[in-house]
Amino acid sequence: MQWRQVGPFRGGRALTIEGVRDEPNTWYFGAVAGGVWKTTDGGANWIPLFDKQDISSIGAIAVSQSDHNVVYAGTGEAAIRGNTTYGTGVYKSIDAGKTWKNIGLKDTQQIGALIVDPRNADIVLVAALGHAFGPNQERGIFRTSDGGNAWTKVLGK
Repeated sequence: MQWRQVGPFRGGRALTIEGVRDEPNTWYFGAVAGGVWKTTDGGANWIPLFDKQDISSIGAIAVSQSDHNVVYAGTGEAAIRGNTTYGTGVYKSIDAGKTWKNIGLKDTQQIGALIVDPRNADIVLVAALGHAFGPNQERGIFRTSDGGNAWTKVLGK
């Protein structure tokens, strides 16, 4: 097997990609200024999924192992550089990316990682940088056990 470029070619710089367990040709890609994209044919074709949202900067994606229809996207890139883009919290899809809902942490601005419990799609950990160049309360590790209805800061300064 050799490396080859499979796109998407209009997605922009990427910090996150997530495969779907037991579906080897299904992948989600998050661009720092281009939204969420999905392929179901191993990269031959990519579909933009996030065009109707109010933000396009994606820093993290996680697909639930227990329910592949549940996908979380953390907005804002946490790879700090001179032209960092910000986000508006965590988004959740319960239909494999067809529709999305903002489920909170709207002032985190920069989300670098999401982890979904492999046995329960409602338990999620979020690593948030917060405001890149100043303090704020939504910086640290946050946890939800109800699919994003409520968030608890479990680690922070």
